Amino acid sequence: MIILFDLDGTLIDSTEAILESFHRAYDFYNEQHPTDDAIKELIGHPLDVMFSRLGISDDRVWDFVTIYKEHYREISTQKTQLLPNAKEAVILASSFAELGIVTTKTGKYSRVLMEHFGLMHYFKVLIGREHVEHPKPHAEPILKALEVFNREDKNIWMIGDTEMDLVSAEAAGVNSIGVLSGYDTKERLEKFTDVIFSDAYEAVKWLKSRNLSHN
Repeated sequence: MIILFDLDGTLIDSTEAILESFHRAYDFYNEQHPTDDAIKELIGHPLDVMFSRLGISDDRVWDFVTIYKEHYREISTQKTQLLPNAKEAVILASSFAELGIVTTKTGKYSRVLMEHFGLMHYFKVLIGREHVEHPKPHAEPILKALEVFNREDKNIWMIGDTEMDLVSAEAAGVNSIGVLSGYDTKERLEKFTDVIFSDAYEAVKWLKSRNLSHN
């Protein structure tokens, strides 16, 4: 079995670091700040998409992204936490499956975070924004991650907290599980998957029991 995890809202909570980094970029360019709620509604999208949807013109988006990343790099490990039961989810999953991470976050910083939490060694691959041309909800990030696994294994699952995770999974032809520990509501997730749990640990426990029953 192969299990791919999203990060924000699935394994980690970096809301504070994200919000602070957005506000730093707006301060730097003396632009009126969006509300925290407006930013949080877009978490999961690539940074350039988030800034664009928050009203920054295309010719300035990457300038804002640069300032965001500079600040995020400085504070990410201090202002990011593992979600409850996330560590247990990863350890349990590693006992019966091969693992990967597929995120729209910058892969470089994501790897630093997971090493900070002592979990990176459980994962065979980490695909971040800089590793693909088309981020989630496109299929490319998942397909890119799967290149390092045995492609004969058809028992593949993507666990994520947003519509983008689930749409990406469907586009890539893999199974999906929605979790309620992040940014999308149950009602929204139900439009894209029939399998929804409170968090990644509950999802992994279900996958383990399912795996045992099929062996």
